[in-house]
Amino acid sequence: MKINPIHTNAVNPYSKQQRNVNAAKSKSTFADKIEISNAAKEMQGVSDYSTERAEKVQKLKQEIQSGQYKVDARKVAEDMLKYYRF
Repeated sequence: MKINPIHTNAVNPYSKQQRNVNAAKSKSTFADKIEISNAAKEMQGVSDYSTERAEKVQKLKQEIQSGQYKVDARKVAEDMLKYYRF
């Protein structure tokens, strides 16, 4: 059985509502805002650390190649004890 609508016009309940044109304009007045987290601020400082680290590594490489680098056995032993005790 097929039921066909009789004399029904397309009913759109939203057609009688008016759009608020001013609402769209007021939303655009808000400015964008950015907040940088503390973690991101710390990461910005890492670039300085990496350049200092690269300089230190380069200096150590030069000392090793020239034979001037000496290993402090006591310091190595102390650091190993700290590592394995904790």
